[in-house]
Amino acid sequence: MSGITHRVAQLLSEGEPGSTVTVGGWVRTRRDSKQGFSFIELNDGSSMAGLQVIADNTVPGYEETIKGVQTGSSIRVTGELKESPGAKQRVELHAKSLELVGTSDVETYPLQKKRHSFEFLREIAHLRPRTNTFGAIARVRNRVSHGIHTFFQSRGFLYVHTPIITTSDCEGAGEMFTVTTLLQESRAQGQESRAESQEPSAASLDPGSSTLDYSTDFFGKKASLTVSGQLEAEIYATSVGPCYTFGPTFRAENSNTTRHLAEFWMIEPEMPFYELDDNMQLAEEFIKFLINDVLQNCADDMEFFNQRIEKTVLETLRHIVEKDFRRISYTEAVDILTSAGRSWDYPVEWGHNLQAEHERFLTEEHFQQPIIVYDYPRAIKPFYMYCNDDGKTVRAMDVLVPRVGEIIGGSQREHRLDVLESRIKECGLDPEEYWWYLDLRRFGSVPHAGFGLGLERMLLLLTGMQNIRDVIPFPRTPKNAEF
Repeated sequence: MSGITHRVAQLLSEGEPGSTVTVGGWVRTRRDSKQGFSFIELNDGSSMAGLQVIADNTVPGYEETIKGVQTGSSIRVTGELKESPGAKQRVELHAKSLELVGTSDVETYPLQKKRHSFEFLREIAHLRPRTNTFGAIARVRNRVSHGIHTFFQSRGFLYVHTPIITTSDCEGAGEMFTVTTLLQESRAQGQESRAESQEPSAASLDPGSSTLDYSTDFFGKKASLTVSGQLEAEIYATSVGPCYTFGPTFRAENSNTTRHLAEFWMIEPEMPFYELDDNMQLAEEFIKFLINDVLQNCADDMEFFNQRIEKTVLETLRHIVEKDFRRISYTEAVDILTSAGRSWDYPVEWGHNLQAEHERFLTEEHFQQPIIVYDYPRAIKPFYMYCNDDGKTVRAMDVLVPRVGEIIGGSQREHRLDVLESRIKECGLDPEEYWWYLDLRRFGSVPHAGFGLGLERMLLLLTGMQNIRDVIPFPRTPKNAEF
């Protein structure tokens, strides 16, 4: 039998009754009739709906093969598409041949036709894509990724691959995963020491220890997994024009919350000759484009999320695309919060970061729409943001949306060499480690700006899911790196 198969989604939407097709997938359910035939629900992950397959004893080897067609098993079917008498789907497949490709132990197969908790499904991340929820998340995530490239490519942006391994701390927060081979050498030395009954010191096995000599390491200096591709993107933005990077980023932040991951995907555009207002406008257009694209191309999946996950998700998304994003300064936001007449888990004070409860109040209750907060306090923002003349704030912006809070963070970059040098020192960093970044200001510097969108945060908004670990295929969190 040919290995080439049709996809279920294609057959359900475009399959012509009377045509002979071959389809392969996994069995959701099998129901036998007393009249000597079986109804098989077949799904291959291409759509929310499965394809109903009808097999009877005219199929060669039916009596023996059908015994192995159990929930979770994989089959390949060739047959004739016919109009379905039922209201749930347009066509069904009447089998002419039925091949059991992979058996499944129905007694131990963990995905029975019932609701499973998301906590349980995280424990079987190798099987959870077969469920309705995680199949839909996978398809929406795929569409958003497609939309990201479509948006920027249609505007003449260049896609740049920035490094995963870096020697620069973009955020200056120190929450980076060290990449080193020195531990291998330390362990080898430790084995020799134990052979001589001498235990190695704990410090020799600690990558954060000051006793490690990184000049002898693989890269000749301390290297880490990147928290952002922004600095490298600026190199290309100031050379070849608007560009964007889209890839994994890593943060060694010990946060076990529903909003944090140790590994996540970031989209970071960088634009020369842009100032803060231009940056805010592009960010708004970007979010609206992605929402419209998913609503148009993942309608069945989005309806599922609206019915089963969050009953207001479609209403929220349509509200976002219909409204112009309100723009307010950080100082205005603080004034609104302090006069709101309510107590906060995190007290509001000028000079402190806004927390999720503050962001959601502003978007869901006070303004009841997305907002962009700009001009944040200088002391709480990274060194690369453009300093305003007031000496207190920088040209930073955060895009806040209902239910999620911050979804985009960005800024106009500091392009003045003297100011940038002083800011690097002010933030306790070594200017020599950023010599190449400073060079961009020495040789033909221009105003430029950019932002970062966390793909997983965007998916929380689109799907209505509550936990960020459920919108990435394989979540990496403290004490968890399975699969």
